[in-house]
Amino acid sequence: MTERSPAPELVIITGLSGSGKGTVLKSLEDHGYYSVDNLPLDLLPKFAELTKDSPNIRRAALVVDIREPDQLQRFPEAYAKLKRRIRTRLLFLDADDSTLVRRYSETRRPHPLGGSKTVLGNVQLERQHLAAIRALADYVINTSALNVHQLRRRVAEHFSADDSAQLQIYVMSFGFKHGVPAESDLVFDVRFLPNPNYIPEFKNRTGKHAGVARYIRSFPQTGEFIERISALLQYLVPHYAAEGKSYLTISFGCTGGRHRSVMMAEEIHKRLRKAGATSRVAHRDIEKP
Repeated sequence: MTERSPAPELVIITGLSGSGKGTVLKSLEDHGYYSVDNLPLDLLPKFAELTKDSPNIRRAALVVDIREPDQLQRFPEAYAKLKRRIRTRLLFLDADDSTLVRRYSETRRPHPLGGSKTVLGNVQLERQHLAAIRALADYVINTSALNVHQLRRRVAEHFSADDSAQLQIYVMSFGFKHGVPAESDLVFDVRFLPNPNYIPEFKNRTGKHAGVARYIRSFPQTGEFIERISALLQYLVPHYAAEGKSYLTISFGCTGGRHRSVMMAEEIHKRLRKAGATSRVAHRDIEKP
């Protein structure tokens, strides 16, 4: 039997300067994508045709960012045309203003916009320039709380070679005291459940521990909540898929992101997988104190 070559695909990486675009591009290159940094916008159609027609380049990734500020306003129209020619996904990398300012301070690199503004002023101006493009993104990753290795794992989860056109569901746990994940599509607050943190034997364990999970499940509201959320997602997921959404991030939050939200994310992830959905789970704050 002849092995079928993968359908041609183009991934466009964009986002705030300092948010990790170079790391993502290198990660995609490691996963077999032909990678190009800072391709001029006028060459996008030719690059897409090369990816579509070349027998050797079936998956390609490129960065489009503020280094071409005068051309960014034409990007939405160019992107719409690309999507009609080839399967194209747009990944937007974001980060909090304070995180970006700190990264520039640590690296001592100038912001691409330069000029007389402060780094914070340039970050805020860049955010304005990119707002229309961010709205088009298939997936947004906020890298504020991610190190390089965590970011590369996130990329691997969403752009590995066995990805298909099926809706990719990402179930995440987090702690409200560390902030709501910016990439969330749906956010559920599970702080109404009894907190295992106040039980001495559970304090230093997480929601992945059998005893902790059993404690949380022992309350009737837990089971009812799981059933209600499962029914809601059973209704919502097909509609998101029908609308052409590529990614759906479902976030569960508790106070610290170590007990209740972890248990709930694990349970919902398992139910989604059992129902045939493509689901992955991550616990953003599980290692934080």
